[in-house]
Amino acid sequence: MTTYVALLRGINLGGRRKVPMTALRELITDLGYEDVRTLLQSGNVVFTGGEQPPALLARELEQALQARFGFEIGCVVLTSAELRAVVARNPFPVASFDPSKFVVTFLAAPLDPAHLARIDPEAYLPDEFRPGERELFLHCPNGLGRSKLSAALGATDFGTVATTRNWNTVTKLLAMADV
Repeated sequence: MTTYVALLRGINLGGRRKVPMTALRELITDLGYEDVRTLLQSGNVVFTGGEQPPALLARELEQALQARFGFEIGCVVLTSAELRAVVARNPFPVASFDPSKFVVTFLAAPLDPAHLARIDPEAYLPDEFRPGERELFLHCPNGLGRSKLSAALGATDFGTVATTRNWNTVTKLLAMADV
């Protein structure tokens, strides 16, 4: 059995696109997956199932979510090993700053550096970002809500599903997946 982490994009924000976590767990269980657990109300799911490519699993989830809830929900799916590798690739020294001001944007496909070409990192200091493989690390020491870099990256079309989680959520999901 493989442990997977599914990250749903843009649900339960401001009363729109409501997906109750109980219904989400039921949907994934009905698809034949086991040990289904959610974290928070923002579409973070850990579950186990037979080994399959995460991209195929993401499409399966997107289709099931569309059928169940009536609107499109993008998904990024990683194995627990892939999530562990993302945490290991983190280029920032998280021990030296507030993890609530540090986020990871997860992508459904490899990051194309061309999508970041229009962003001049120097123009946004002290905020910083670092590209990964299928992720983008962003540190905003003065907070994400005030960050012009966060806004610029949030407006970037990465050409694939992208969804962001703060570092606390990322590490909690990894702990759940490693149980």
